[in-house]
Amino acid sequence: MSGGRKPRTVANPLESATATPSERVLQECHGLYTDTDHGLVKIADGLGLRLLPPQKKIIVMIMGNHSAGKSSFINWYVEEHIQKTGVAIETQGFTFITSGRRRESLTGNATLHLYPHFRPPLEFKGVSDYLSAEISTSKQKKFNLVTFVDTPGLVDGDMIYPFDVNSAITWFGEQADLIFVFFDPMGQALCKRTLNIVEKLSEKCGDKLLFYLSKADEAGNETDRQRVMMQIVQELCRRPGLNKCGFEMPTIFIPNPQKPSRCVNQIDGVCQTIEKTINQAVQKTLNQLEKDCDLICSTISSKLAQDRENVQHKRSARFHSFICAAAGLFLPLLFVLSFLVNAFFSEEELHTLVGEGVARALLMCTGVMLFLWDLIPEDSQLLSVVIFGSLCYLLFLLAKYFARQRYKTLTKKEKRILAEFNEYVHEVVQTKKRKLYEDYLQQCAAEYDF
Repeated sequence: MSGGRKPRTVANPLESATATPSERVLQECHGLYTDTDHGLVKIADGLGLRLLPPQKKIIVMIMGNHSAGKSSFINWYVEEHIQKTGVAIETQGFTFITSGRRRESLTGNATLHLYPHFRPPLEFKGVSDYLSAEISTSKQKKFNLVTFVDTPGLVDGDMIYPFDVNSAITWFGEQADLIFVFFDPMGQALCKRTLNIVEKLSEKCGDKLLFYLSKADEAGNETDRQRVMMQIVQELCRRPGLNKCGFEMPTIFIPNPQKPSRCVNQIDGVCQTIEKTINQAVQKTLNQLEKDCDLICSTISSKLAQDRENVQHKRSARFHSFICAAAGLFLPLLFVLSFLVNAFFSEEELHTLVGEGVARALLMCTGVMLFLWDLIPEDSQLLSVVIFGSLCYLLFLLAKYFARQRYKTLTKKEKRILAEFNEYVHEVVQTKKRKLYEDYLQQCAAEYDF
């Protein structure tokens, strides 16, 4: 890897040319993370970090009682009859509806492969068997940047679900970017199961919850609609965590030119909410990319700084080990040599054997040792020898202790790889991030240039 290398292109040139600026930002940021050769996820893994690649689309989960119009809304948004609709409970599991290159229907493990981050925890037994995905080629509205999650229709009474539906919807809602709650004025708008899940979700992700009175054109006249809305709002406000001021519940319904209605339809506001969340996701992705780049660079700097410290500690340990070992060997040798020189050699003989300079130094050292020995009383000399031997043994133990000090240091290859990582992040990824951010700002300026 080198700083001059470019990330692998994740989309073909035609797709890149026809993609919207927001779509291109999300796709290219995702590619910077997931590139098989030198993506940020792979770099972070080599540094002992764990990074999650950003999603290329926002996740919008739609929940509500059965026949609340969840599937009908998705079909209207996609402009394709992709989800079954009807009075019966058509949706018994979780269905992901997303945009792709060709029309496909996936189930079970294939869905999990497409959305690995939505793999339910082990305690949700049976959920994986009720996951499916519908891939459409539609590019209507902002569908190319949205993945809808259609949830099971909720009812009270003796209805038995094949899994813990309350916990599963709550968990899926925590993973989503938006949660739409549809209340059907003609059906079980006050379904206790729906209200219980909403209450649970409000505790963990209340900022993502949005409430809508769906099928509002079927609720009779304006007085009837207001009465239904008041009943729903009052029931919601009785729940802890939901009794907040400024509670909003727009009225929405699927437009039908053949069936005009005097009811105010705020379904376009739903589209605007989705678009606003997409823009927030783009900004969030760019900000997270900057943070992750800083994290990788700071981690590399820390590893290199720690390596320099370890090198110094390793040298110091080796030096102390050498000094202790040398002292442990030299002192007893000098002790024995002092008596041997004094007993068998005169000063002239030493000069002849080892030279005048060495003889003078040897006589000085042995003289000091003999002088110290003479200071020790005769009855304490044996004890002194034992203490002296113990001291030499302790020096050997200290030498062994310092020698065993392990300071992990980086090899030249490892340091070169870290330098390449750092160069790549600075010169390629951060440069790409700045370019994407400039393109996004230009898009925003063009949209609001009146």
